[in-house]
Amino acid sequence: MKVLIYSAKPFEIPLLDAANGKQHRFSFTDKRLTSETAMMALNYDAISIFSADDASPVILEKLQNFGVKYITLRSAGHDNINLKTAHKLGFRVANTPNYSPNAIAEHAIALLLSFNRKIALAQSQTLRYNFLLDHLIGFDLNKKVVGVMGTGKIGSVLVKILNGFNCSILANDTSSNSALIKNYNVEYISKDALAKEAEVLFICLPLTKRTHHLFDEEFLNKLAKKPIIVNVARGAIVKTDAVLKALDKGLVSGYATDVFEHEHGVFFYDRSNNLPKSPILHRLLCHPKTLVTPHQAFATSEALENIASTTIENLNAWQEGKHSVNELS
Repeated sequence: MKVLIYSAKPFEIPLLDAANGKQHRFSFTDKRLTSETAMMALNYDAISIFSADDASPVILEKLQNFGVKYITLRSAGHDNINLKTAHKLGFRVANTPNYSPNAIAEHAIALLLSFNRKIALAQSQTLRYNFLLDHLIGFDLNKKVVGVMGTGKIGSVLVKILNGFNCSILANDTSSNSALIKNYNVEYISKDALAKEAEVLFICLPLTKRTHHLFDEEFLNKLAKKPIIVNVARGAIVKTDAVLKALDKGLVSGYATDVFEHEHGVFFYDRSNNLPKSPILHRLLCHPKTLVTPHQAFATSEALENIASTTIENLNAWQEGKHSVNELS
């Protein structure tokens, strides 16, 4: 099968080649899939895309005209592809759903601990030989009330880690997980009840119409205990302008995030010599109560190897005329 890999990163190309073992004919481009770059897929059987790529309806129509039949995502999230249009046009689409929930859950904890214990500030101070502790005071996680919004694969791992810190864990999701209730004393409550109780709030939800801008002015105004919010899901679940205003008002103590709602074309690239013209991104990066990482939660060697192998599994299944176990309906 002839496959074009969009948004190919130097660190993943060797892993994809090794997993492929010359079964498929790979071409790599570091360019994102956009309306302008869709033509690069002319005469390819399949493409592989990442979370920064755009597979919206108009682009999918172009890909169909160029002969593409299969799309495999190197991510679990698939909000960047219009599945309804993809299926209408006859595409087979699959993702990589289980590459490493541990990687993302562990990064969520790293964000919380780094923000709470002022690690970046401490590093900045000590590099200047300033060893004062005046601005480096955090709090114990022990016995804190922590909310987890979304208890799927990532949220479930996060619950297990938080249990090790002896946190009281509250959760909100469309359905409850009986194993988490039994083994980790998780209590499922409503979103509004969570807003009243949580001292730390983790976002582990998929981006859907229901969750888009879930953290808006109305919800943020309900936060009673000035929580730290940690987002390792999707940027657009949080209305960035609203959370920045909530930080300014003291409604939120901190926002530690691995994602940004307008990150396409910015994250995953070196923009130091071509700064993004985004005032809201500048405010997010420079706010004294934020910590931002560049969508790196997935970036562990184990996760990258799993993404590569699952990508090949999806392509192999289609080449053999089979249904991929990761196929999206």
